[in-house]
Amino acid sequence: MFKDKTVLITGAAVGIGKACALQFAKGGANVILVDYNDEALAKTEAEVKSITGNVLSLVCDVSDNDSVLKVVESSISRFGKIDILVNNAALWRHYTAFVDTDIDTWKKFIDVNIMGTVYFTKAVLGNMKQNHYGRIINVASVAGVYGNPTMAMYSATKGAVISLTKALAKEVAADNITVNAVSPGTVSPAEQDDIDYVEPNANSYSGRTGSTRENADLICFLASDSAAYISGQNVQIDGCRKKI
Repeated sequence: MFKDKTVLITGAAVGIGKACALQFAKGGANVILVDYNDEALAKTEAEVKSITGNVLSLVCDVSDNDSVLKVVESSISRFGKIDILVNNAALWRHYTAFVDTDIDTWKKFIDVNIMGTVYFTKAVLGNMKQNHYGRIINVASVAGVYGNPTMAMYSATKGAVISLTKALAKEVAADNITVNAVSPGTVSPAEQDDIDYVEPNANSYSGRTGSTRENADLICFLASDSAAYISGQNVQIDGCRKKI
């Protein structure tokens, strides 16, 4: 499905990012793994290398634009192009009432969740436009749709990612570049090595978490040529969410 295509995945060391890396590798893609956690990244790289040798692993803080530019430069130098970008890296495990949340924490969430997506998207768009081809998939969240209490920072930043997705899609459609968002509901713990792992959960009418493979498969579909006429969309993958 992805033969001769190159995909760059941020937050690739664990969870949905890791599942994406494995699924894209199985589809024949050149895979660029980006994460700030070098130990977890090395472990995922080894798993991907068991599928394909066409893999590049790079440590990067997505909130540092200079580091992002270096990653993209190294990636294009290695593979010649970037066809697919999966903006998956994000902060989220912070549950605090709005009035008790300090401004520095707000800035950190904005820098990673919003600006990290902006930096990588800007860095790859020139190459995509030059090649008249691109697929950008932004991992958002149902929190960005409904808004979750004690998660105002996460909800606000993911809402921004969804809005960015819809706006950018209109700007680049003529360049044969699609831009879509995926909004997971409750996902199985990222620490689980088994990408098919699920557990009971009351947040959806399905009564369980979504596996990281299920999320990755949706992302892979949106990155495929089968989804060439889908752009500017936010696709919820939430097991029929109860809006909690």
